[in-house]
Amino acid sequence: MKKIIYTEKAPAPIGPYSQAVLVGNTLYTSGQIAINPETGELVLETIEEETEQVMKNLKAVLKAAEMTFENVVKTTIFIMNMGDFSKINTIYGSYFDEKTAPARETVQVAFLPKGVNIEISVLAIK
Repeated sequence: MKKIIYTEKAPAPIGPYSQAVLVGNTLYTSGQIAINPETGELVLETIEEETEQVMKNLKAVLKAAEMTFENVVKTTIFIMNMGDFSKINTIYGSYFDEKTAPARETVQVAFLPKGVNIEISVLAIK
């Protein structure tokens, strides 16, 4: 049986999908982009600030499912410019213990929703 996870501390979905779905002990999050949930505005000043907002949004969704980044076993990162990888990786890495970091793929794409530069989703297990 699946349970829909929703929190007002992360951006509301902008289409027919949920912020996350919990099935048993496994959480599947939708991709998060850098929308500030308090203002509804995109955070696009720098790739570092954009990545930070994405990670804050993921943190809020994880918390709504009673999890943390320690529960994350897999991440998928979509970026517009692979040249931003090191800057993104620095922010992203600050949310994980390197010894227990999740599996990950990072893919450069041609376009992301609302013209953002990064989107991240996670898979977490309790």
